[in-house]
Amino acid sequence: MYLYIIFSSLISSLWIGLFGKYIGRQAAIYSALLTLLVSFFFVIIILQEILLNKNIVVINLYNLFIINDIKLDIGFLFDQLTAIMLFVVLGISSLVHIFTAGYMSHDPFIVRFYTFLGLFTFFMIILVTADNFLQLFVGWEGVGVCSYLLINFWYTRIVANKAAIKAMLMNRIADVFFIFAIILLLYYFKTLNYILIFSLADYIDNYSVFFLFTDIRIIDLILFFLFLGAIGKSAQIGLHTWLPDAMEGPTPVSALLHAATMVTAGVFLLIRCSFLFEKSESILFLIIIFGSITALFSALVATFQYDIKKIIAYSTCSQLGYMFFCSGLSNYNITLFHLFNHAFFKALLFLGAGSIISSLMDEQDMRRMGSLIYKLPFTYISILIGSLAILGFPFLTGFYSKDLLLETTFISYSLDSLFIYIMGVLTAFFTAIYSFKLIFFVFFVKTNIFNKFGNIQETNYYILLPLFVLSILSIFIGYWFSDIFVGIGSIYLSDVIFINYSHFNNIEAEFLSPLIKNMPLILTFLGMFLGYYFFYSFNIKNRKKNNLFVLKTQIYQFFFNAGFFNYIYNTIYIFVLRMFYKINVKQIEKGFFEVFGPVGFYLFFRKLSYKARLLSPYYINIILLLLYLNLMIIIYFLLLYNIIIIKNIYLLLLLYYIIS
Repeated sequence: MYLYIIFSSLISSLWIGLFGKYIGRQAAIYSALLTLLVSFFFVIIILQEILLNKNIVVINLYNLFIINDIKLDIGFLFDQLTAIMLFVVLGISSLVHIFTAGYMSHDPFIVRFYTFLGLFTFFMIILVTADNFLQLFVGWEGVGVCSYLLINFWYTRIVANKAAIKAMLMNRIADVFFIFAIILLLYYFKTLNYILIFSLADYIDNYSVFFLFTDIRIIDLILFFLFLGAIGKSAQIGLHTWLPDAMEGPTPVSALLHAATMVTAGVFLLIRCSFLFEKSESILFLIIIFGSITALFSALVATFQYDIKKIIAYSTCSQLGYMFFCSGLSNYNITLFHLFNHAFFKALLFLGAGSIISSLMDEQDMRRMGSLIYKLPFTYISILIGSLAILGFPFLTGFYSKDLLLETTFISYSLDSLFIYIMGVLTAFFTAIYSFKLIFFVFFVKTNIFNKFGNIQETNYYILLPLFVLSILSIFIGYWFSDIFVGIGSIYLSDVIFINYSHFNNIEAEFLSPLIKNMPLILTFLGMFLGYYFFYSFNIKNRKKNNLFVLKTQIYQFFFNAGFFNYIYNTIYIFVLRMFYKINVKQIEKGFFEVFGPVGFYLFFRKLSYKARLLSPYYINIILLLLYLNLMIIIYFLLLYNIIIIKNIYLLLLLYYIIS
């Protein structure tokens, strides 16, 4: 059962990729769906066996190599954290596969798309079930490659090509630091196994290296590199620019990779390595700062966007920022709970956006939509549920994790807790604004789109079924699982999450004043009201004028262009090339890397071999003489160190005679 879950997606992907054109589109789709549904059924059994019964299963599949005292195995660890992540990955993946059958029913390359989806699911399973850092890195890189293939699925589009390359490059920057962390772990621990490293973490706590006139602890250095790897995969500020551009891929890709599974890999790494991160206060503080800035900045940028998928993409960055600074405050169980809840309501928002885009013939600009509540009522209800869930509306899924996340932030024992709490509630305020901006522009503002698009209706059950299931989960699943994750006295996650006793603050959060407890809800209602006023009421009364957020101000320009990060990166890239390499982009495209790369090496060695052939036969004697002298020197040193005994002098004379 365990191995079936791991390898079934790979076998299904290979089967569809190799024989899909022979068995037909429908057979390929149904075989992929059947494989995933059976895997998900087994995951439910594993969830009961491992999470509820607190069992841990370790499978040592194969010994990779043994070098001196270093041993690396290919193995799989099924603990409580793995069971929860498998439920999320395979649950969302199954629904996305069903949605794809309707969304891309007319695409001639749907078989190739299902091949890539299955391959991505396999690598994501490898990532969450790995029992060592090397195997985790294989899954980490695998989902990156699959991300490139899926974003660039419509490869005839130049924008999709650029977005895929950008996603690959930005992730590679972070992956280099992740490799540094793995090298340091292997050097100091002589293993990459999770359990052994977490058990031996205290033994290198006092190890340090001298760098830039100061001592740097080895554990801080390892955690710093792990943190840099995590911010690249989870799109935190600085390395976040690839995620909004990745929306150029098909909408099922956005729902699967960039909302529920792949982008949460960095958060999963922080939770998995909680036994290490609790050893370093400075790295935890760094995680808090990056997470809080990402949460607020991404929420502000989303407020000024008009592309429906980019709004949801920046919303993903914002929620990931929540998870990061919650991890920095050592509330790993709340982080995992919010990750779990976020997967379902964010997938619901993306698939709901896909239903709208499919009905409007790939239109994504909200300013060209409106009044769709009459044509797409089921999609409207789904997006409304998803939006209320992400706002933390009472008794929906997001309410059980988001409000608790902000409460524990306020009560945490750190100097910056009040500052982080203010940034968190401001993020909730702007989340309400952009969520209802999306609802008003798409479903309520009057437009003339029906004259352009003709008959708009909801008839595809492959699209409606996942929306219905995710809507139910976005309402109830937070209530169903709240006691497991954050229940007082819950011991379900005690074996996989470590919290330093000085950082534990879940009890105090229950005794906060009502004003502090309800502050996120108050600001959420205020954001809903302002969203109604500026994006609906103001728009109707002043139809010839733009609303408040479309005024050509410097603030609008800054956030509409996402803080000019792309412009800054492009400027720095061109500046570095011109200053240090004295070339420009056109020269690179004309063969710079080829001349100074493989082609240049080939030409150099060909020229060298040509010169060697010009040597006259008269130089043969000189070459043999040099060979003889070198051999005599080697023999002399061998005799000097008694490696060759004197009585074998006859053998040396014979060798001398042969060479002469």
